[in-house]
Amino acid sequence: MKDLLYFIRKMHGMAGFKLYLNMCMILVISVLDGIGIYLIVPLLGVIGVFQTDLSGVPLVSTLMDLAGSWSLQLNLPMVLALYVVIVGGQALLQRSQNLLNAKILQRFIRKLRMETYQGLLHAKWEFFLRHRRSDFNHVMTNELGRVNQGTFLFLQMVSSFLFTVIQIGLALWLAPLLTLIVLLSGGLLALFGRRFIRRSKRIGEQTTELSKYYFAGISEHFNGIKDIKSNRLEPVHMDWFDRLSRKMEHNFIQFGKINSLSQLIYRLSSVLLVAGFVYLALEVLRTPAEQLLMIVLIFSRLWPRFISIQSSTEQLVSNFPAFRAIRKLQSEYEADREIAGTIPMTGLQRLQLQHGIDCSHVDYRYDTSSPVYALRNIDLHIPANRMTAIVGKSGAGKSTLIDLLMGLIQPESGQVLVDGLSIEDERQLMSLRRGIGYVAQDPFLFNETIRDNLKLVAPDASDNELWEALRFSASDEFVHGLPLGLDTVIGDRGIRLSGGERQRIVLARAILKKPSILVLDEATSALDSENEQRIQEALEQLKGSMTIIVIAHRLSTIRHADQVIVMEQGRVIQQGGYQQLSQDHKGTFRQLLSYQTGTQM
Repeated sequence: MKDLLYFIRKMHGMAGFKLYLNMCMILVISVLDGIGIYLIVPLLGVIGVFQTDLSGVPLVSTLMDLAGSWSLQLNLPMVLALYVVIVGGQALLQRSQNLLNAKILQRFIRKLRMETYQGLLHAKWEFFLRHRRSDFNHVMTNELGRVNQGTFLFLQMVSSFLFTVIQIGLALWLAPLLTLIVLLSGGLLALFGRRFIRRSKRIGEQTTELSKYYFAGISEHFNGIKDIKSNRLEPVHMDWFDRLSRKMEHNFIQFGKINSLSQLIYRLSSVLLVAGFVYLALEVLRTPAEQLLMIVLIFSRLWPRFISIQSSTEQLVSNFPAFRAIRKLQSEYEADREIAGTIPMTGLQRLQLQHGIDCSHVDYRYDTSSPVYALRNIDLHIPANRMTAIVGKSGAGKSTLIDLLMGLIQPESGQVLVDGLSIEDERQLMSLRRGIGYVAQDPFLFNETIRDNLKLVAPDASDNELWEALRFSASDEFVHGLPLGLDTVIGDRGIRLSGGERQRIVLARAILKKPSILVLDEATSALDSENEQRIQEALEQLKGSMTIIVIAHRLSTIRHADQVIVMEQGRVIQQGGYQQLSQDHKGTFRQLLSYQTGTQM
């Protein structure tokens, strides 16, 4: 419940006066609705549709006296016109209130969606290492949708509650004793209905878990669709999907059973209550027929509201886990908020590396409770405007070191200095990020055109600049050969291109950014020898004007590096020039080189 109240307070802070106006409109609508029901029977009696004594009926007797003092002769058209004005006015006001309610709700959800997305984007890299990507998709789609539904149900319950209070007030005015008897019966039913609310909450928790499992599985399966098809794993995944679908079906049906059973109980009880109510009123309390008829009319509209409140409560509590999930995610990314996330990009200078990057006694581990360090006692210097290659076996810590140099992670101890300034400084870190062009081993492209993918880093780039970047990455020939050239849509993650073509497009995008530091994480691993050679020659031309940091497994690609750093088990074990390290017969670099060349050195 506290999570729901948290979001209601956020809605109040966003909507302010409009939320109060919405509540006032609901109140007026409820009053008009009650008056419309309350007046129809007495007014029909006034004009003689049926004979009844109305002198003791509250409000009606006052209206009769007022009409008499004005010498007004009530007739059927006049009475019906009054009724149409009241009910029609209520309907028009209801429409305005529904629109206002929708605007408040949609603006709130939009704000919540933007806050969540922004919070995720500004979270530290370690935050993403601890979570599945599918969990974010689940929250941004399914759970936000359930929060939207839950918030709507809450506002609907407020509306029903105000309506109920007004109707109860009118009923108490007409027949206090009968109304109290009905309220007592309704209270006992509400206590009985708490068991349905508790069961709905448990089912809501199961819904959240099943939904997370569903999103995770679907995301993983379609990311690995090539492996599934090539290994004929379709039957295995169909079995998994069938089992999960049956669980989700059972979960949904269980909630439907609970909801329908509670409504059935309320409806059956209302029939028994009305029958007992009429008997008690006529035979025991001797209630006048005109009062009884009006009370029955009021409660015939009031009891469905009781049923609606019970049903809405069950649905609302089933959505509580969604409120809790989003609140938990918010608290996590707020705790892991990147220090540079609040720095505005406008006016921030892009880094132009002058001297270099230094790591001084740096230690880092992903889990501070674990004794295993990903990086240990790192001391190195990356000179500006030179090429530095980082090599080592798988798991040596190369990618972690790259993340550290780019400021994606902060050292547990020691310092990372860029031109002598610590990247713990917010502005220095953001300036570093703006000056980096990064090409990953697994290149990422959006399901857009080549032009759109390139312009992500330089929205104002001209076609000449785009083609220049493509020529640098040896991409211009194959892009010219595509049906629509730059305007060719390349599919999800660039699936319509080969692995080498994707790498070259991402390299072109990095160059288009005109970075001060170019980071290549196995960025030529999918290229053929000819295109790899062309890119190596292009990188040679950049030396002296750009700092290049390369992670390389194919050691032949780093022959022209100014510096080679060899890593093993999170430590720097060798550092020097290519020729120097290749001639060290006892060194790890010499062993790695011999493995790849197939020669004994």
